[in-house]
Amino acid sequence: MIQRLWKKGWRGDKPLSIDALHRAERMRMSTILKEFQETFDFLENYPRSVTFFGSTRFEPGHPWYERARALASKIVKETGYAVVTGGGPGIMEAANRGAYEVGGQSLGMHIKLPKEQKQNGFLTASRKFYYFFSRKVALSFSAEVYIFFPGGYGTLDEFFEIITLVQTSKIPRVPIICIGTEFWGEVRDLSLRLRDTYGTISPGDEQLFTIVEEGDDDVVLEMIKKAPLRRE
Repeated sequence: MIQRLWKKGWRGDKPLSIDALHRAERMRMSTILKEFQETFDFLENYPRSVTFFGSTRFEPGHPWYERARALASKIVKETGYAVVTGGGPGIMEAANRGAYEVGGQSLGMHIKLPKEQKQNGFLTASRKFYYFFSRKVALSFSAEVYIFFPGGYGTLDEFFEIITLVQTSKIPRVPIICIGTEFWGEVRDLSLRLRDTYGTISPGDEQLFTIVEEGDDDVVLEMIKKAPLRRE
């Protein structure tokens, strides 16, 4: 946005006029509305999907990368659902790759960053976003199931946002599956402390997500098959 204003003659050492601020607001709102509209139109073509989240730092050969890749392949083969990710490296690439390799629908919701995050090469369709919040809506909109692998701050941010949306009934309660007891067990322990020690969540909120042990693909597949279709 600033770059556009710069091209129109604004310089950072001078305050913006009211008219310039209004133009900036209109440009921003136009971009936001366009991203949302194009996203919803895009996702209409994929009424059944599973969204994967996880670290960007796991490379091919890493156990978590290969686990996500294998799980995505099984999901496509046994349910026909599209696999949706943020379109980047790590777990995102692994899930897209697993879907792509078995001929499934492999979707990427890619974010534009100052230091461009490379889009992985295993996508059958993709969307690019300027705003993180638009992208986060795209990653959660209409998914039947959310699958979380271990990750960093970004993964935890996405996890807690979706948990909060379910807790507050802003989105329907759908399966939120966390892969790996060692990693996600600590999040469960935190939830229990929030419930029992601090009273900051209600009884039952700690059950909004399910931890699945590594290798229990049948459990994950059964949860996906039983998940209600959100657009029926």
